Amino acid sequence: MDVRQLHKDVFVIADNILSPIGSTTAENILGLKNGESGVWQHSNTNILPGTFSASLFSPSHIFLEEEGDYTKFEQLLIASVTDAVRELSEIVSSERTLLIISSTKGNISLLETKAHSAGLYQRIALYTSAGLVARHFGFVNTPIIISNACISGVVAIITGMRLLQSGDYDHAIVVGADVISKFVLSGFGSFQALSNELCKPFDKDRKGINLGEGAATVVLSNMAKNSDDLKILGGAISNDANHISGPSRTGEELAWAINEALTEADLTNSDISFISAHGTATLYNDEMEANAINIAGMQTIPVNSLKGYYGHTLGAAGLIETVVSLHSLKEGIILPTPGFQNSGVSKPLNVNAQMLKGPLTNGLKTASGFGGCNAALIFGK
Repeated sequence: MDVRQLHKDVFVIADNILSPIGSTTAENILGLKNGESGVWQHSNTNILPGTFSASLFSPSHIFLEEEGDYTKFEQLLIASVTDAVRELSEIVSSERTLLIISSTKGNISLLETKAHSAGLYQRIALYTSAGLVARHFGFVNTPIIISNACISGVVAIITGMRLLQSGDYDHAIVVGADVISKFVLSGFGSFQALSNELCKPFDKDRKGINLGEGAATVVLSNMAKNSDDLKILGGAISNDANHISGPSRTGEELAWAINEALTEADLTNSDISFISAHGTATLYNDEMEANAINIAGMQTIPVNSLKGYYGHTLGAAGLIETVVSLHSLKEGIILPTPGFQNSGVSKPLNVNAQMLKGPLTNGLKTASGFGGCNAALIFGK
C-alpha cells in the first residue's frame, strides 16, 4: 500500500531525554534554554590518546536503583523508557503496543573488557539487549531493533509511525541509546574527525565532531492524550550509495527524502518553521546538508544543530534531537547552534545563532550516516 494512502494520525503522547544535561525532558529543555552543554574536554589515555571533547556521563552516575545484570547501555534504555511511561503503565503490557529500540553500537564496548567467546558474542547481540529490556517491562510483542548508522533514531520513529498507520498497533514505544567507548572513539579518531574543542556545525572554523552518550524515548499513539500533543506527519529514507564513510557530494538524495516526507505530510517547504539538522561539524556532512536544503528550496528557513549541546549521540541522536524539536515547537522557540559564527558551507544556509521566539507550526528533522543513509522526519501541530 502506498504510504500516501494512509491517513491515520500518529501522536507523540510522552517522551524522555536522558543525557549529561538532565535525566528528564524538562531538565534538558531548561538546560538548553539556559545555554547548558554536556560537552567538556576530556583526557583519558585508556580510551583515546590526547584530549578530546565529548558529552559523557559521570562515572558515578546512577541510572537505575537496582542495576542487576544490565549493562550501561541497557540501563540507559530502561531508565529512559521508565520515565517516559511513568503515567502510561496500562499500555506497556498491551498486545497492541510495540517496543522499538534504536542503537548503532549497543554493547560493543564489552569486546574491550571481556574474553572473546560464543557467550560474549551472544551477549553483545542487540537482540539480547532488546529481550532483556522487553522482559523488564513486560512487553508482550517481540521488540524491533533499528540499527542503521546515525539515522537509526529517525528511522525508528518512522518505523513506529508506519506500523501505527497500518493498524497493526495502537502504541509504539521508541527508545534509542548509545554509549561512548574506546571502540567508538578510535573509529572516529581514525578518520581524524574528532575535535578537541566544542564542535562548530556549518562554521568555517569547524574542526570536527564531538561524540556523546545518552538515551531518549518517544511514545507514539493513534490517539492524543493531551491537548498539545504533536503529530508525526511524514518521513522518508534514502541512500546515496556514495561511499562507506563519505556522504553524497551533491545532497540530492537527502533532498529527495525531504521532499518525500513533505509529500506524505501534505505540506510544502514553505510550511516548515525550522529545521533540526544533523549538523556534525564535519566538512563533508555539513556541505552535503547545505546542498540538500538548497535543492529542497529551504535555504531561508532557520536551521540549527544540537551537536554542541549533546555531541553526536549516534543511535540516540535522532530521538534526542526530535524530542528537543517537538518541545521547541510547543514553546515557540528555535534554539541556537552552539559554536556557529561564520558560514563555512558553499551554499546559503540560515543557520540559527541566537534564540528565536515566535509562532511555529511544523518542523523538519534530518539525519545522515555512514553507508550513505539519509532520513527526514516532519512533525507538527
